[in-house]
Amino acid sequence: MHINPTLPKKILAWYDNSKRDLPWRVGKKSPKKLYYRLLSEFMLQQTQVKTVIPYFINFTKKYKTLKALSKSNEKDILKMWEGLGYYRRARNLLACSKELVIKYKSKLPKTLLEIKKLPGVGEYTANALFGLIYNRPTIAVDGNVKRVFTRIINIDEAKINFNKFIEKNKKKLFTTSRNADFVEALMEFGALICKPKNPNCLTCCLKKTCKYFKSNKKIPGFKSKMIKNRNFDIFCYINKKKQIALTKKSQISFLKNFNLPEIKETNSFSKNKNWKFLKNYKNSISNLRLNINLYYKFSNKIPPTYNWYSLKENKEFVPSFTKKIFRQVSSLF
Repeated sequence: MHINPTLPKKILAWYDNSKRDLPWRVGKKSPKKLYYRLLSEFMLQQTQVKTVIPYFINFTKKYKTLKALSKSNEKDILKMWEGLGYYRRARNLLACSKELVIKYKSKLPKTLLEIKKLPGVGEYTANALFGLIYNRPTIAVDGNVKRVFTRIINIDEAKINFNKFIEKNKKKLFTTSRNADFVEALMEFGALICKPKNPNCLTCCLKKTCKYFKSNKKIPGFKSKMIKNRNFDIFCYINKKKQIALTKKSQISFLKNFNLPEIKETNSFSKNKNWKFLKNYKNSISNLRLNINLYYKFSNKIPPTYNWYSLKENKEFVPSFTKKIFRQVSSLF
């Protein structure tokens, strides 16, 4: 599992000529570098670049510095994050910014071990920040980077220990003083050239040494996340004031602690007494395909764990999932 020592030089040459103009890519000496990189790395977790850009711009307009972000509150951060999904990232971002400002005086910790201890920072994000901020010889191994390495040696991803692979090839990988650029160049290359489907092999700068390109027996195609089908009954208390009752209890694990109607997972849909059927509709969240039966009833009384929310004036933060339910229920008025 060896790579050609020309890889860093070729990747960086390609990057210099082909990198995207992204708002978080600022100069190496910019005082905004840590803040912009931290914010973008949190936002880009499981989210495409094109989706992140407008959110990033809005955040940096309202919170111009890391310190300004750290002084915000969870309610405001969640409201600005609304629609981006995976809201735990927003909470971790706020907690991380506070720790960086208070404990580290708005600086990134000097060691990889300390960086990993920051709220919401895992192996990938820690290595990305370590390389990007301090120009250290490291690689942030995401799906794009795994794909590049997998194809270069033409071995199934499941059979590669990437930490050992990088350690074994470190003398060939870290031959440049441009470590920060190399961290980003590898990810960019995987996103734009070595794509999951229809990679641009003919224009690839690595094709002369790429075993995937040369081989007649190529590794299997890259599989997307397995789609899981789940059925849910959703029960909505509504009143004549055009309000819906929401609670923070949910059987959808990653939507816990958010305002939602009553949700029950079902193996098969059945009629529910005392509730009127409104409609069936589909919704997708990440790799979940949800089949939803929506029920409602008018009521002035609601369980003690519920609160009334207006269907029209959404000043409070509610996740996109709840907003879709709002739109369905609004048809009753």
